[in-house]
Amino acid sequence: MNLHRQLGVDSKLIENTRPILENSSLIDRTNIGLGLLLLTPKIDDIIERYGVEGRDKVTLVRLGTIRYGGSGCMCPANALLRALLSYILLSRDEVVVIDLEAGLEPLGRGTIEAVDILLSIAEPTLQSIDTCRMIAKLASDLGLKKVYHILNKATEDSDTYYLEHHLGSKFMAVIPFDRSIPESEKIGVPLLDYAPDSKAAKTLVSLKDMILKLYT
Repeated sequence: MNLHRQLGVDSKLIENTRPILENSSLIDRTNIGLGLLLLTPKIDDIIERYGVEGRDKVTLVRLGTIRYGGSGCMCPANALLRALLSYILLSRDEVVVIDLEAGLEPLGRGTIEAVDILLSIAEPTLQSIDTCRMIAKLASDLGLKKVYHILNKATEDSDTYYLEHHLGSKFMAVIPFDRSIPESEKIGVPLLDYAPDSKAAKTLVSLKDMILKLYT
């Protein structure tokens, strides 16, 4: 819900942009009546119509959250989301970054096969490491083998070796706790603009370079 700030997208534009999964007219595309669900709804116009442009030719599309508990059947919303993700990943020749909550529910087996890398972000707690292990297992069950773990908000007291031992894998990157991040958030400026020489920013740029090297 605040990713747009790091992408340099005007907050006023976001306020006037409804998330895809909260747009009833889009979700209705999956309904063909008599309780039947269309699994391949028309979605090739969604990016251009509902995407918001940020800096560096980045387009942000707010998918929204699939809400459970008293919100009715989620099958139409799930069908729309999976169709849209499949289209973005399989039919468009672009670099795509999908920011997911801690789980792989939106990704079916056919969709996740198109994902090159899954980055699992952990905080320096055993509870968070357990979640990363669960996500890695789910990804493996779905056929995705390239899962990399990142430790975020690491302090000097964080026992990285111990956490890696508990995880059963080394971290691809360790992002240090950096006060520049909350400071940049307070004024709504992307970290890379506010403090490009901060430790966290340098680590993120290094992480980007590592990912690019894997596929170039």
